[in-house]
Amino acid sequence: MAQPAENIYGKNFSIPQRLERLPLSSYQRTIFYIIATAWFFDSMDLGMLTFVLGSIKTYFKLTTVQAGLLSSASFLGMFLGAAIAGMLADRFGRKIVFQYSMVIWGAASFICALAPSVEMLALGRILLGFGMGMEFPIGQSLVSEFIPAKNRGRYIALLEGFWPIGFIAAGLLAYLILPIGGWRWVFACEGIPAIFVLIIRRIVPESPRWLDTVGRHEEANKVMLAFEEGVRKSLGRELPPVSNIDKSVAVASRANKFSFLELWAPGYAKRTIMVWCLWFFALLGYYGITTWLGAFLQQAGYSVTKSVFYTIIISLAGVPGFFTAAYFIEAKGRKITIITVLLGCAVSAYFYGTATTLTTLIIYGLCMQFFLFGMWSSIYAYTPELYPTRARATGSGFASAVGRLGSLLGPSIVAIILPRTGQSGVFALGAVCFVAAALVVGVLGIETKGKALEEISA
Repeated sequence: MAQPAENIYGKNFSIPQRLERLPLSSYQRTIFYIIATAWFFDSMDLGMLTFVLGSIKTYFKLTTVQAGLLSSASFLGMFLGAAIAGMLADRFGRKIVFQYSMVIWGAASFICALAPSVEMLALGRILLGFGMGMEFPIGQSLVSEFIPAKNRGRYIALLEGFWPIGFIAAGLLAYLILPIGGWRWVFACEGIPAIFVLIIRRIVPESPRWLDTVGRHEEANKVMLAFEEGVRKSLGRELPPVSNIDKSVAVASRANKFSFLELWAPGYAKRTIMVWCLWFFALLGYYGITTWLGAFLQQAGYSVTKSVFYTIIISLAGVPGFFTAAYFIEAKGRKITIITVLLGCAVSAYFYGTATTLTTLIIYGLCMQFFLFGMWSSIYAYTPELYPTRARATGSGFASAVGRLGSLLGPSIVAIILPRTGQSGVFALGAVCFVAAALVVGVLGIETKGKALEEISA
């Protein structure tokens, strides 16, 4: 059993109890915004290909199939990064892996900018995806382990909300830089924010939940004391006593190493099947659609600048989309919110594929992006809650990795079926994927709303 540490009031309580009793303050929000900013830069890198794929396709004289394979390269890297990083974070810690992920994708951005051939560009995109794949499950785990249960779902949903903001920022950067310096300068500008890792190193602490779970109790207590002091100073008053917190959060934790096979142990196998299917179908549908948005508009006769501009306009609906999901995920629950946004994705994607005018294209596109980014916020909030602390990054990482298989297949499948079915067939495929994901959650999903992490994994 995890050894309880001496808290600032002189009583013995576990790390989870001490964390859960803390009021949400500017101290936790500062940590959240630092992680979210890193997430934002990461999202810019991933979303940028939507805006520059058409230019790269023209520059290297790529066929549609070759462009699809290039757009899939980063997802191959994300598959590897997500699977490996989760296990590394559960073994060596969240903070150190999070830092290295930023260094990797920053360096990869410059490799893409200097790529002399499409083959080297593809290698750069794989490395870029590897760094991004590392960061996403670690960011999830860090936020879920710092934020109290009553606020956790909303804040992880808000974390994912930095994805549409990053996507829009990527479009704005492309809109400004493409006409001046071309796609190479766009990638070069994206590599600069990697220096943000210096801020993470100084301010973001290691997860005391993780330290306690792996048996480093003294270190966990030291980090926890500093965390409590940070919250106390930001509030300007004494903290509430731990004894007011439900003792059910003080569930015994094991200091043994986590095995991948435990994802399939009784109590977790059903969750693993559900969340893997959710990620696979959701990301297959999402990336099969969005990677090609700009290219579709260019094929319809719009210039590069106009296609980027219209894609940015459509993406703006993602901002109210993730805010809405962040509200309902705590107000109504995880399952109903996820199912609703997935079905919304399916309906709006289908009608987007049938749009015949610019007006209907933008209207259906706005609806589609509203639900798509609500989907992202919901599944990112849900996934890390399904596993215990000793396996949270591993479970989240492998779910994300399976999703990246869908990401990898999506653009390539589109490149194959587009000449045969046209744009309507592509978006119909996306709609089917979203319906499949909603059915899986409805049948196999559990509700985690309002529960401490230790209660869910008890």
